[in-house]
Amino acid sequence: MRPRHIPSILQFTKLIWQQFAASWEEAGTKAIVVDGTVGNGHDTLFLAKLVGEKGQVYGFDVQESGLTNAQERLEKADIAERVTLFHAGHETVAENLPDGTAVTGAMYNLGYLPGSDHAVITRAKTTIASLEALLPVLTSNGVVTVHIYTGHEGGTAEGDAIQAWAATLPWKEFRVGRYDFPNKELNKEHLLIIEKL
Repeated sequence: MRPRHIPSILQFTKLIWQQFAASWEEAGTKAIVVDGTVGNGHDTLFLAKLVGEKGQVYGFDVQESGLTNAQERLEKADIAERVTLFHAGHETVAENLPDGTAVTGAMYNLGYLPGSDHAVITRAKTTIASLEALLPVLTSNGVVTVHIYTGHEGGTAEGDAIQAWAATLPWKEFRVGRYDFPNKELNKEHLLIIEKL
């Protein structure tokens, strides 16, 4: 049985985002967020609810089947108008966002699309390219969460590279936190939280 007092990485991610969204409401911020890995749309739907009627979510994925599932999920919840989906890799974020877009936050859930071809995975090269393109347009106090999975082929290499990259971000400009379970032996996961000062 999972401990009741220590949240899972998914639960902790949602807690971070809910706290983040509360600060938007308090400041009257129109939230513009990026879902770098739409998958089947679970996170996209979560983000679309958080940004509210005035906000916007831009979602990216290379797999059309996932985008179709995500669109159906959003339409069923009657909030599809809050989301723009791109059938493109997240490394294209800079070229696909409307000119002058200031991004409030971004979420990445790495690995593969459950229920699909497990050979189609996120990779360090494109994930880091996406993050590097996103950080310059991230607003002050903007947050990026990156959920790293290592239980599939290529996952450990991607995770190690992204964590090494994040460790190089300048302290005067960013804070990088990490949440994980060091005693988990199989399928290790890490959550990176990047906040722009």
